[in-house]
Amino acid sequence: MSIPEVLRRVIDKFMKFPGVGRRSAERMAHFVLNKLSLDEIKVFSEDMIKLKESIKFCSICHNISEEETCSICRDQRRDKGIICVVEDPRDVIAIEKAGGFQGVYHVLLGALSPLDGRGPEDLTVSNLVKRLDSGPAKELIIATDSDTEGEATALYISRLLKGRNIKLSRIGMGIPLGSNIEYADGGTIMKALEARREL
Repeated sequence: MSIPEVLRRVIDKFMKFPGVGRRSAERMAHFVLNKLSLDEIKVFSEDMIKLKESIKFCSICHNISEEETCSICRDQRRDKGIICVVEDPRDVIAIEKAGGFQGVYHVLLGALSPLDGRGPEDLTVSNLVKRLDSGPAKELIIATDSDTEGEATALYISRLLKGRNIKLSRIGMGIPLGSNIEYADGGTIMKALEARREL
Protein backbone atom coordinates (compact mmCIF):
# COMPACT_ATOMS: atom_id res chain seq x y z
CA MET A 1 0.00 0.00 0.00
CA SER A 2 1.26 3.44 -0.91
CA ILE A 3 1.66 5.91 1.98
CA PRO A 4 0.52 9.48 1.27
CA GLU A 5 3.52 11.77 0.75
CA VAL A 6 2.62 14.15 3.58
CA LEU A 7 2.35 11.23 6.03
CA ARG A 8 5.72 9.90 4.85
CA ARG A 9 7.29 13.34 5.46
CA VAL A 10 5.82 13.52 8.99
CA ILE A 11 7.14 10.03 9.77
CA ASP A 12 10.59 11.04 8.48
CA LYS A 13 10.52 14.15 10.72
CA PHE A 14 9.58 12.11 13.81
CA MET A 15 12.45 9.71 13.06
CA LYS A 16 14.87 12.61 13.57
CA PHE A 17 13.95 12.68 17.27
CA PRO A 18 16.45 10.85 19.51
CA GLY A 19 15.45 7.28 20.27
CA VAL A 20 12.60 7.23 17.75
CA GLY A 21 12.75 4.49 15.12
CA ARG A 22 10.47 3.92 12.15
CA ARG A 23 7.73 2.06 14.07
CA SER A 24 7.56 4.66 16.84
CA ALA A 25 7.54 7.44 14.25
CA GLU A 26 4.67 5.75 12.40
CA ARG A 27 2.68 5.37 15.65
CA MET A 28 3.26 9.05 16.48
CA ALA A 29 2.22 10.19 12.99
CA HIS A 30 -0.96 8.08 13.12
CA PHE A 31 -1.71 9.39 16.61
CA VAL A 32 -1.48 12.95 15.31
CA LEU A 33 -3.65 12.04 12.32
CA ASN A 34 -6.35 10.12 14.22
CA LYS A 35 -6.40 11.40 17.80
CA LEU A 36 -5.58 15.11 17.77
CA SER A 37 -8.00 17.78 16.60
CA LEU A 38 -6.96 20.39 14.06
CA ASP A 39 -7.01 23.02 16.84
CA GLU A 40 -4.66 20.93 19.00
CA ILE A 41 -2.29 20.52 16.05
CA LYS A 42 -2.35 24.29 15.39
CA VAL A 43 -1.53 25.06 19.04
CA PHE A 44 1.24 22.44 19.01
CA SER A 45 2.69 23.89 15.80
CA GLU A 46 2.58 27.43 17.20
CA ASP A 47 4.30 26.28 20.41
CA MET A 48 7.06 24.59 18.40
CA ILE A 49 7.64 27.81 16.44
CA LYS A 50 7.64 29.87 19.66
CA LEU A 51 10.11 27.40 21.19
CA LYS A 52 12.59 28.00 18.36
CA GLU A 53 11.99 31.76 18.25
CA SER A 54 11.92 32.65 21.95
CA ILE A 55 14.36 30.30 23.68
CA LYS A 56 17.99 31.42 23.60
CA PHE A 57 21.17 30.79 25.54
CA CYS A 58 21.89 32.87 28.64
CA SER A 59 24.62 35.45 27.92
CA ILE A 60 26.38 34.53 31.18
CA CYS A 61 26.11 30.76 31.66
CA HIS A 62 24.67 29.46 28.34
CA ASN A 63 21.68 27.82 30.01
CA ILE A 64 18.40 28.07 28.10
CA SER A 65 16.36 31.19 28.78
CA GLU A 66 13.58 33.36 27.39
CA GLU A 67 15.53 36.46 28.41
CA GLU A 68 19.09 37.72 27.91
CA THR A 69 20.11 36.11 31.21
CA CYS A 70 18.53 33.04 32.80
CA SER A 71 16.56 33.05 36.06
CA ILE A 72 19.44 31.34 37.93
CA CYS A 73 22.00 33.99 36.94
CA ARG A 74 19.51 36.74 37.89
CA ASP A 75 18.74 35.19 41.29
CA GLN A 76 20.56 37.31 43.92
CA ARG A 77 20.24 34.50 46.49
CA ARG A 78 22.52 32.20 44.50
CA ASP A 79 26.21 31.97 45.46
CA LYS A 80 27.99 33.37 42.37
CA GLY A 81 31.30 32.17 43.78
CA ILE A 82 30.46 28.50 43.18
CA ILE A 83 30.13 27.54 39.52
CA CYS A 84 28.99 24.07 38.45
CA VAL A 85 30.19 23.22 34.93
CA VAL A 86 27.87 20.92 32.98
CA GLU A 87 27.65 19.71 29.40
CA ASP A 88 24.02 20.44 28.58
CA PRO A 89 21.08 22.57 29.79
CA ARG A 90 19.33 19.30 30.68
CA ASP A 91 22.04 18.73 33.29
CA VAL A 92 21.08 22.04 34.94
CA ILE A 93 17.46 20.89 35.07
CA ALA A 94 18.48 17.55 36.65
CA ILE A 95 20.64 19.22 39.34
CA GLU A 96 17.94 21.79 40.09
CA LYS A 97 15.33 19.03 40.45
CA ALA A 98 17.58 17.25 42.95
CA GLY A 99 17.66 20.46 45.02
CA GLY A 100 20.27 21.67 47.45
CA PHE A 101 22.76 23.32 45.07
CA GLN A 102 22.77 27.08 45.62
CA GLY A 103 25.59 28.09 43.29
CA VAL A 104 25.38 29.00 39.60
CA TYR A 105 26.16 27.10 36.40
CA HIS A 106 28.22 27.20 33.25
CA VAL A 107 26.92 25.10 30.35
CA LEU A 108 29.56 23.92 27.89
CA LEU A 109 27.00 22.98 25.21
CA GLY A 110 28.76 19.68 24.59
CA ALA A 111 31.87 17.71 25.46
CA LEU A 112 35.24 17.20 23.82
CA SER A 113 35.07 14.50 21.16
CA PRO A 114 38.00 14.38 18.73
CA LEU A 115 36.36 11.51 16.81
CA ASP A 116 33.36 13.75 16.11
CA GLY A 117 35.62 16.73 15.36
CA ARG A 118 34.51 18.61 18.50
CA GLY A 119 37.34 20.48 20.20
CA PRO A 120 37.55 23.20 22.90
CA GLU A 121 36.68 25.91 20.37
CA ASP A 122 33.31 24.22 19.79
CA LEU A 123 32.40 24.50 23.48
CA THR A 124 31.97 27.55 25.71
CA VAL A 125 35.31 26.99 27.49
CA SER A 126 36.74 30.39 26.43
CA ASN A 127 33.65 32.09 27.89
CA LEU A 128 34.21 30.17 31.12
CA VAL A 129 37.79 31.46 31.32
CA LYS A 130 36.60 35.05 30.68
CA ARG A 131 33.95 34.60 33.34
CA LEU A 132 36.54 33.42 35.87
CA ASP A 133 38.83 36.33 34.95
CA SER A 134 36.09 38.88 35.61
CA GLY A 135 34.19 37.33 38.51
CA PRO A 136 34.55 36.36 42.16
CA ALA A 137 34.56 32.57 41.66
CA LYS A 138 36.07 30.58 44.51
CA GLU A 139 35.10 27.06 43.46
CA LEU A 140 34.51 25.34 40.14
CA ILE A 141 32.64 22.01 40.29
CA ILE A 142 33.16 20.00 37.11
CA ALA A 143 30.00 17.96 36.60
CA THR A 144 30.52 16.52 33.13
CA ASP A 145 29.36 12.99 32.35
CA SER A 146 31.44 10.00 33.41
CA ASP A 147 31.81 8.72 29.83
CA THR A 148 35.02 9.09 27.79
CA GLU A 149 34.08 12.51 26.40
CA GLY A 150 32.98 13.85 29.78
CA GLU A 151 36.16 12.63 31.49
CA ALA A 152 38.34 14.13 28.72
CA THR A 153 36.48 17.45 29.07
CA ALA A 154 36.92 17.45 32.87
CA LEU A 155 40.63 16.73 32.50
CA TYR A 156 41.06 19.46 29.87
CA ILE A 157 39.31 22.08 32.04
CA SER A 158 41.23 21.09 35.18
CA ARG A 159 44.57 21.37 33.33
CA LEU A 160 43.55 24.65 31.71
CA LEU A 161 42.68 26.21 35.08
CA LYS A 162 45.46 24.66 37.15
CA GLY A 163 47.47 27.25 39.07
CA ARG A 164 44.57 29.69 39.43
CA ASN A 165 43.43 30.76 42.85
CA ILE A 166 40.25 28.70 42.62
CA LYS A 167 39.21 25.39 44.14
CA LEU A 168 38.63 22.77 41.43
CA SER A 169 36.47 19.77 42.24
CA ARG A 170 34.80 16.93 40.33
CA ILE A 171 31.39 15.56 41.25
CA GLY A 172 31.52 12.26 43.09
CA MET A 173 30.46 9.24 41.09
CA GLY A 174 29.82 5.70 42.08
CA ILE A 175 27.25 3.51 43.80
CA PRO A 176 23.70 4.89 43.41
CA LEU A 177 21.80 5.63 46.61
CA GLY A 178 19.81 2.62 47.78
CA SER A 179 21.65 0.02 45.66
CA ASN A 180 23.86 -2.90 46.64
CA ILE A 181 27.62 -2.97 46.03
CA GLU A 182 27.50 -6.59 44.90
CA TYR A 183 25.46 -5.62 41.80
CA ALA A 184 27.69 -2.72 40.72
CA ASP A 185 30.25 -3.10 37.93
CA GLY A 186 33.98 -2.71 38.58
CA GLY A 187 34.25 0.78 37.06
CA THR A 188 31.42 2.07 39.25
CA ILE A 189 32.99 0.59 42.38
CA MET A 190 36.37 2.18 41.55
CA LYS A 191 34.71 5.58 41.00
CA ALA A 192 32.90 5.23 44.33
CA LEU A 193 36.18 4.49 46.12
CA GLU A 194 37.91 7.43 44.42
CA ALA A 195 35.04 9.74 45.39
CA ARG A 196 35.07 8.70 49.05
CA ARG A 197 34.78 11.43 51.68
CA GLU A 198 35.78 11.73 55.28
CA LEU A 199 33.11 11.00 57.93
